[in-house]
Amino acid sequence: MNWNFHVLRGLARLTFAQQLILLALVPATAATLAAIAVLTRQHLDNLTELMRANAQTVALQVATAAQAPLVRMDRRILQRTAQSGTYQPHVQQVQIWSDDGEIVANSETVDRARSEGLQVVVPIVSEEGKQNGKVMVEMSLDAVQHARRSVWLNVVLVLAISLVGVGLAGWWAARRISEPIRALGKAVDRLGAGEAASVAIEGTSEVRHLQHGFNQAARALAESHRLLQSRISEATAELARKNQQLEVASQAKTRLLAAASHDLRQPLHALTLFSDGLANGETDPVRLQRIGHIRECVDSLDRLFSELLNLSQLDAGVLQPQWADFPLDQLFDEISRNFRPVAEQQGLRLVARKTDLWVRCDYVMLSRILNNLVSNSLRHTIEGGVLIGARRRGRGVRIDVVDTGVGIAVQHQARVFEEFYQVEGTGRQAPRGQRGMGLGLATVQRLADLLNTRVELTSRPHKGTCVRVLVRSAPAALPALDAAPTVGAIEEEASLEQLRILVIDDERTILEGLTVVLTNWGAEVMAAQTRAEALALADEWDEPPDVVVSDLLLQGGDNGLDVIAALERHPRGIGSGTARLLVTGETKPDRLREVASAGITVLYKPVSPRVLRQAIQAQRAAALLSADA
Repeated sequence: MNWNFHVLRGLARLTFAQQLILLALVPATAATLAAIAVLTRQHLDNLTELMRANAQTVALQVATAAQAPLVRMDRRILQRTAQSGTYQPHVQQVQIWSDDGEIVANSETVDRARSEGLQVVVPIVSEEGKQNGKVMVEMSLDAVQHARRSVWLNVVLVLAISLVGVGLAGWWAARRISEPIRALGKAVDRLGAGEAASVAIEGTSEVRHLQHGFNQAARALAESHRLLQSRISEATAELARKNQQLEVASQAKTRLLAAASHDLRQPLHALTLFSDGLANGETDPVRLQRIGHIRECVDSLDRLFSELLNLSQLDAGVLQPQWADFPLDQLFDEISRNFRPVAEQQGLRLVARKTDLWVRCDYVMLSRILNNLVSNSLRHTIEGGVLIGARRRGRGVRIDVVDTGVGIAVQHQARVFEEFYQVEGTGRQAPRGQRGMGLGLATVQRLADLLNTRVELTSRPHKGTCVRVLVRSAPAALPALDAAPTVGAIEEEASLEQLRILVIDDERTILEGLTVVLTNWGAEVMAAQTRAEALALADEWDEPPDVVVSDLLLQGGDNGLDVIAALERHPRGIGSGTARLLVTGETKPDRLREVASAGITVLYKPVSPRVLRQAIQAQRAAALLSADA
């Protein structure tokens, strides 16, 4: 079975022409060999019988001549009689036997070599019909062997001539049949490559019919290909036009968001500072309540602008993971501290389960992901609460954020991670002032992509939502994290008394608000709106300020980075002991990249007084350490 399989595989690899030639040669070879074998066998048998007849004749002659001498037992005459028989062609030996089997005469040839022979025995009969003895004649079969060799030589010659003739005939027939088919195959290859193809109408009627059908199909296919190419070109041009429109719209959206964000952040930042200034030393409950309402509005707007800023930072590509090993429980504690008051204000529970798991991730990015998820859950939960937990899954850790909120219908679950996409019509609304812009989950997805992880969401309407984040695990019992990479980790106990602070901002309202807030904290404030004013202050001060707080964008296209660099070059300017802090409402990607490459701590407007104070304290401490080093 295996042999047959290999034979069939070998035949399948032959070309059509080779198969036709083989089909002609195999039967012709078999028929020729069979015919030659039969004829050769008959010829050799006839030749053998002829030799046998010759031997019979010689034996009869010797028997006739030996009748009388055998009766007299004249051995000399019998020997000459036997010897005369060996003179005949092809006779090798002649023996005369007596009636009792005694050899009375024996003659062998001496002039030629003995070979295989054919023996014939003839009785010696007297005139009375009595058998007196026998004559044995041995004939050489050299003639038969020679004839056999000659026959095989002729067989090989005839067979070769026959095979050549049959092969040539088969090659001619195969070429006549296969050549049009080969040309048709090449035309099919050209047609498959997208080229125009046709074949000449020639060959047998069946092949001509096939060629005619191919040419018709090729023409129809070429026409279809032309129409398809035309449509593809039109679709490509339309797609390019749509892409260009989308790109223009995307750039316009980015510019609009950046401009709107910057222009709105400026007064909002000033409002934040003035609301803190109003609250400082205020004891009237009514006024404190109104100031509290102002702060609630400011916080709500701050959340909206933070979503825009997070997305702008991702678009700018300024965020890159800073991998570190840290205990997950530390991050859970921070989230609990930040959102527990918000949950309690809404009458909800926020539970962050204790865990001893460590993860390897970017602390800030993972914190931003979980903050967005918890904030989103609180925003869409009316009763019940939010649970944060973690469990090991193989080599990773799965973090779950589960709420008992309004849930998300199946048709919306795949789109909630898109920018500006919000699910409406749930029958329940988030509390006043806490609705977002549909950027929280989009930011989560983008940050997860940067961390090379995935976010999974399952939800049932009116039952709640569970969002899972998969991160890499890290070995436990490592040294605790020195400090969480957020300014919120800096305590507020340090005083700003006698701290000399230079404030640079082209918005007078912001400048006045900063002056009020910093003065209330006990700092000595110097204010400048332009580079010239800042350098003029440097000409007059006795010693440089302890901290420089500058806006990024200033009047006349100037920016805070250049002003700080000019103060560093000033003969009486700032040095390594002066802390530097940028405050900006800019969200354009190119500006964000510029800020990220400057290596100066940046706060994004609106900045709450608490965060501003913590940042000033942190940068002042870092500057002192740098100066001592």
